[in-house]
Amino acid sequence: MCKHILNAQVAIRAPCCKLWFDCAECHAESQTHNLAKTAEMAFMCKKCKKAFRKDMSAYEESDEYCPHCDNHYVIEAKTPQQVVRVEGEDLRVDARMIKDDRVKAAAEEDALFDDDAFADRLG
Repeated sequence: MCKHILNAQVAIRAPCCKLWFDCAECHAESQTHNLAKTAEMAFMCKKCKKAFRKDMSAYEESDEYCPHCDNHYVIEAKTPQQVVRVEGEDLRVDARMIKDDRVKAAAEEDALFDDDAFADRLG
């Protein structure tokens, strides 16, 4: 499973080492050599699990589909985006999600029956 392209539809066979990868970045991470460039590429469809070749020098719009199952494998890639956010409402409107440990410590100090505050009144 590719961590660079979340919706990869085909695997690519690297012509240099004859191994299958989901994308060029996966090849670069796992191998020490550069990915060799070639005019004819070998693909494997992830839907029907069948391999096929495409000539990239004469690539047409009809070549965007698997020849075996018609899976459209040339689609806009969804790449993971780093997002830092708090799940919930807007904190400027509702600040109940913010936890302040100092408030809890102060609440524990002021007990309902504080013996020290009424020590001089008890008989």
